[in-house]
Amino acid sequence: MKTKPTLIIAIFFLMTSLGFAQKKNAPISIIAGKVSIAKYHSHDELSRMSKGELLSLYIERIEVIVNILPNIAFATKPGVTMSSLGIPETKENKKALEANRDASIKYFDSTVEFQRSILPYSDTRDLIAAILFYEETLKSLHTYNDYKTD
Repeated sequence: MKTKPTLIIAIFFLMTSLGFAQKKNAPISIIAGKVSIAKYHSHDELSRMSKGELLSLYIERIEVIVNILPNIAFATKPGVTMSSLGIPETKENKKALEANRDASIKYFDSTVEFQRSILPYSDTRDLIAAILFYEETLKSLHTYNDYKTD
């Protein structure tokens, strides 16, 4: 009687460990995390928002920029891996990519912590200008390929 539940549990753990083992060997995307914003805004729309809403938009745009811009020479969209770029997937290269990802996460987290405590003191006009600037920067990513020459 106890053999059947034990066998089922053992098979479950075996399948779970195989699932995690496969994910570990899966190619890692160079760009990870939030890489797009839901909407671009006009100055008038931003002017009607509360400062709390503006702070959220500002932080969201920083997150997207931190995830994309440092890796723009490799990719501007998620899903690009080292192997798709012809970069050898050696232990050293994988370790470097993981270190880069960890550094980006730490940088973003510390930036957000700073922004949440200091940014509420900023002038609303400056906050709106910064959001519009970040949105224009993100829009320009759509034209990035225009700068590549053959």
